[in-house]
Amino acid sequence: MAKYPIFIELGGRRVVVIGGGSVAVRKVQALLSAEARVVVVAKHIGDMMAALCTGTDVELVESGYSKSYLTNAVLVIAATNNNNLNKKIYKDCQELDILCNVVDVPELCDFFVPAVVRRGALQIAVSTDGYSPAYAGHLRKKLESVITEEHGHFLDQLNALRKRVIDQVAAPADRKTVFGRLVDDTSFEYFEKNGPAAWRDHAEKIILEHKS
Repeated sequence: MAKYPIFIELGGRRVVVIGGGSVAVRKVQALLSAEARVVVVAKHIGDMMAALCTGTDVELVESGYSKSYLTNAVLVIAATNNNNLNKKIYKDCQELDILCNVVDVPELCDFFVPAVVRRGALQIAVSTDGYSPAYAGHLRKKLESVITEEHGHFLDQLNALRKRVIDQVAAPADRKTVFGRLVDDTSFEYFEKNGPAAWRDHAEKIILEHKS
């Protein structure tokens, strides 16, 4: 079944990770980057998990699983090596209308965590609908060689000019033309070769051509 791709805002929102091993550690790392309010539930909190969560707001619950830990969660990730427990967690999430991901078990996933290329605010996600996470990771590595840190810096410059274009170019057709010229390959190549200051001057000329 086709999936609906989204980037979800998790800042300050409760996400529960069941499991304390290395897989759970990787999931918590990503959730901390998204500034989620993370709760980790595991019978044994491993040293890696404890070290990762030191100095953070992660709530570590060293306990057996209970459905009550899912209360008010927006997402749940089950990263245990107990198949029966994983199935119970997924069933409990279905009853509570909470989206659940059971790691490496596609049929017990309401969402998949993609392989992601991050360049500042620029993110490119690759998903295989759970068919082959390894292939998604392989494609991510290929994209990492093409999409550089410069693309992230370029995006920052585009963001800085966006409001000015909206304010100064009134006609929708002209605005579309300006944005198209600012984001195309020629514009990026100019930025990459000449640097941010020269590119801003170049961009200003484009805006002035269409200024209302």
